[in-house]
Amino acid sequence: MSRDVLTTIQSRMSTFSKGQKLIGRYILENYDKAAFMTAAKLGQTVKISESTVVRFAAELGYDGYPAMQKAMQEMIRSKLTTVQRIEVSYDRLGTQDVLDKVVQSDIEKLRMSLAELSRTDFAATVEAIVKARRIYVLGARSSTALADFLTFYFKLIFDNVCQVQASLASDMFEQLLRVGEGDVVIGISFPRYSTRSVRAMEFARDQGATVVAITDSELSPLYDTANYRLLAKSDMVSFADSLVAPLSVINALIVAVGRKKSNEVTATFERLEQIWDEYQVYEKVEYGPQQ
Repeated sequence: MSRDVLTTIQSRMSTFSKGQKLIGRYILENYDKAAFMTAAKLGQTVKISESTVVRFAAELGYDGYPAMQKAMQEMIRSKLTTVQRIEVSYDRLGTQDVLDKVVQSDIEKLRMSLAELSRTDFAATVEAIVKARRIYVLGARSSTALADFLTFYFKLIFDNVCQVQASLASDMFEQLLRVGEGDVVIGISFPRYSTRSVRAMEFARDQGATVVAITDSELSPLYDTANYRLLAKSDMVSFADSLVAPLSVINALIVAVGRKKSNEVTATFERLEQIWDEYQVYEKVEYGPQQ
């Protein structure tokens, strides 16, 4: 079955029953709203029973309506315009407490990421990074912050790290000009996916580098390009994306790599502590006896 729910519905429309066609047409025309409706709400909207909606999901090959809904949500996040994202987020939030809703959503994305992330790919990524000739990190738009964080800590561990600046597509290729076998390229991208990042990752793969994708799902254009995939769930929060789960996965990657290079990490920070003390980088706080 196609990973794109809309394509699947379109190709099978002629085989649906009358009620199923009503569901299919509504989803095709209002996918941004349908993806966040319960089965009962969707049935009420198109004036059919909830059980018909559940059977429709089974007809498409899903284990249940929640599985189809999840597939729709993952698929549409890359299709929505910023205005549509704002409208959907407002519908989802309703009159609920924003702080509670957003934090609870982040907690849920962390749980989902932990449950679904491949331990095999994670371990293989760590080994590839430790053995790499050069390490490239790239992320555009909001993913730049994640790339900055990863690069900052990797540069404390390795002396062969390059952060690929993503201001222009041509600049990215110039920075990746000498990439090849033995190198690891870590690409970070979440909806709406950056075309620049995708093309740069494809180039790195074609040059023989080991490509690691930190992204959200199998629907990501980075997924098929990568040798290893670290999937972390993100979520729409109005015009902004929640990147809590991706940051947590990146943090785990830094810790795992750091453990493999523990001697180097210790030596680095011993040297840094000497420099900080010598040049009084950090203010020393004297704690006197309590009165």
